[in-house]
Amino acid sequence: MSEQVAPPPAPDAAPPQPAVETPSPVEPEAKKSGAKKALGIIGTILVIVVIAGLKFGIGSYLNKDETADAKAGDCIAELPEVTGTEQEEVSGAKVVECTSTDAAYNVVGRVDGQTAAQAKADTACSEFFKEDEMGYVFSSIASGKTGYVLCLTKKA
Repeated sequence: MSEQVAPPPAPDAAPPQPAVETPSPVEPEAKKSGAKKALGIIGTILVIVVIAGLKFGIGSYLNKDETADAKAGDCIAELPEVTGTEQEEVSGAKVVECTSTDAAYNVVGRVDGQTAAQAKADTACSEFFKEDEMGYVFSSIASGKTGYVLCLTKKA
């Protein structure tokens, strides 16, 4: 039979101390400083301004219609070639100097207050085109609203 014997304790070793749990210090709830409150208020205001700007103002700058102010005598940069009665949606149409190499069309007329149906009927520009002249119609009309029609001829 075997017995296990523990070695005797060292004469200068202190008896083990019972483990005592000391509570962790509880930090008092910190009150927000004046600077933190101000930053919170400024942040909230900034968020509101950004949302309002996107909804009401900045979006119009990002999607700016560069032909909105075009009038007879202006020139428009190259657009996709469309033949017959086809219609094609175009992005990036813009007014350019008529002396520019980008100028591809002359604006010979403008008709405001047109619906999409009126623009599609292709009668808005008939008074601006000569009989032997090939004419093009460019319109910017939001769905269900009215807009404008530009009457264009190919720049010679």
